Amino acid sequence: MAKSNNKIAMITNFVLIVALLVIVSMTESRGFGIPKGKKSPPTCNSVYGVVSGDTCLAVTQMFNLTTTFFESVNPNLECDSLFVGQWLCVAGNA
Repeated sequence: MAKSNNKIAMITNFVLIVALLVIVSMTESRGFGIPKGKKSPPTCNSVYGVVSGDTCLAVTQMFNLTTTFFESVNPNLECDSLFVGQWLCVAGNA
């Protein structure tokens, strides 16, 4: 009986230790000790200054850009809040 209880205690301790390691690993955002590569920020080679009446769609059409590319080189852009004089990236790498 003592042997059985000892095995159960060892298995329980092992499971608790593994769970603790997983939780610590997740909170540090490292997976299981494997570093995740960070995506590099977009680079901008050419900008356009917003004028009155501009929309994101109008700018993408003006420079013949896809919406996906335009959004990738302007990652924090709020298209509903464009303002005159705002600089938008129209050429670069994402």
